[in-house]
Amino acid sequence: MDIVYIRELQVETIIGIYDWEREVRQIVSLDLEMGTDIRAAANTEDIENTLNYKSVSDRLIAFVAESEFLLVETMAEEIAALILQEFHVPWLRLRVGKPGAVPQASDVGVIIERGVKS
Repeated sequence: MDIVYIRELQVETIIGIYDWEREVRQIVSLDLEMGTDIRAAANTEDIENTLNYKSVSDRLIAFVAESEFLLVETMAEEIAALILQEFHVPWLRLRVGKPGAVPQASDVGVIIERGVKS
């Protein structure tokens, strides 16, 4: 299995459980690894034969920016479901970070894996 990845995709959204968090947009940071097979794209040099990271990034930006979640856990599950369904990847690893949520830490969040890695 090959992996197409996106690192530190930053999106402004409404996220959090506290009243003040429901009123301001905050940055979330996403890392995504998606299982795929790149051989067809490599052999043809045709973008139609690959998992297009630009298309995935654009979709994630639109989805996250328009969403409002209480928990990063819920956001992670929803993002994973979207990627698995819309981009037909068999496996993914996703990190959803909330930089600045804990002043003493540079970032906090969750990492999940979904699907089957072959």
